[in-house]
Amino acid sequence: MLNPRYYGEFGGAYIPEILVSTFEHLVKAFEEAKADPLFWREYEDIMSSYSCRPTPLTFAENLTAHFGGARIYVKREDLNHTGAHKANNVMGQGLLVKRMGKTRVIAETGAGQHGVATATMAAKFGFECTVYMGEVDVERQRPNVFWMERLGAAVVPVKDGSRTLKDAMNEAMRDWAANMDNTHYVLGTASGPHPFPEMVAWFQSIIGKEAKKQIIQKEGRLPARVYACVGGGSNAMGIFSGFFDDPVELIGVEAGGKGPASGLHASRLAYRDSTVGVAQCYKTYFLQNSDGQMIETHSVAAGLDYVGVSPILASLRDSGRVRFEAATDSEVLEALTLSLRKEGLIPALESAHAFVQAFKEAPSLKRDDIIIINQSGRGDKDIFTVADAFRDPAWMEFIKKKARDYGA
Repeated sequence: MLNPRYYGEFGGAYIPEILVSTFEHLVKAFEEAKADPLFWREYEDIMSSYSCRPTPLTFAENLTAHFGGARIYVKREDLNHTGAHKANNVMGQGLLVKRMGKTRVIAETGAGQHGVATATMAAKFGFECTVYMGEVDVERQRPNVFWMERLGAAVVPVKDGSRTLKDAMNEAMRDWAANMDNTHYVLGTASGPHPFPEMVAWFQSIIGKEAKKQIIQKEGRLPARVYACVGGGSNAMGIFSGFFDDPVELIGVEAGGKGPASGLHASRLAYRDSTVGVAQCYKTYFLQNSDGQMIETHSVAAGLDYVGVSPILASLRDSGRVRFEAATDSEVLEALTLSLRKEGLIPALESAHAFVQAFKEAPSLKRDDIIIINQSGRGDKDIFTVADAFRDPAWMEFIKKKARDYGA
């Protein structure tokens, strides 16, 4: 029988009866894989040969000098294949799909990085692939849609609700319920029903394992603080997991959108506008109204506007082990500009949220303190959003010319 996992009061598997046998099969396959050292070795091998792991830990010398405080390091998940940490999870789940003998994978995506990673994995392993993406995100992340389709995936725009990530997740779950015999749902973040929070966090833990080893090799000691952006929670769980047992402060940074008083944000834990509820088959903090209906969220970063949060991170917030902050859209654009100009780094808009908080705190730390920022993805996917936000005149003229070329 399915034994749902809880993290304090959060987690569980509130699933429809029709999916119970599918989840039992998945839990059994995952537990067997975790107990098999050969599975993790196979996983590390494919991540090394196919996805450029281990990713570097880069000393940000110019940013360190600029702020005059802590020594700043950046964990470079942007150099992972497909441009983000998402490949860590999908390649691991792909190996599980092979073990389970299934032939089709489905996924939800917001910023599109998880969708591209899933489509890439499906092409590598020979699976049929369908990706659900909110109609709003399809428009603002068109380059990723293009690559998903070129990789052979069917991209389905979701037009229900707010037409963003939560709605894409709902649609993917409906597909899974109708096609469970041959289909696996490659959930992209450390949320949802058990075993997904634990499973995604396990695959993403490769980030934290590497980062801890790398910083000790470079500096001979642990960092004072580690920063990661938080949407659903997969990249944060990945890097935080390397330091849970150490005296290292862990800081998760959510999407502050237009600010705490605006109602236009996606901060579940920093602004404390959320309440505990059960939705999408698990229990956590959700942004919801008094009737338990999910409210619309906002972020300049498509991958951070999720209405819930990992039940593991919810528990870690309540226990005080992880501190949560929020970065506004304007702060994110400022941090992105500084990273570009000082280091030549192009963090994804999601990742730039972590940079914001690190930049705020670095000057007040001692010069021999060390901090690590997880650059969970690269920002070239965001060129349309960023160029529009900066009102770049040359870019706008380029778009106008392209529209004329296409006869618009």
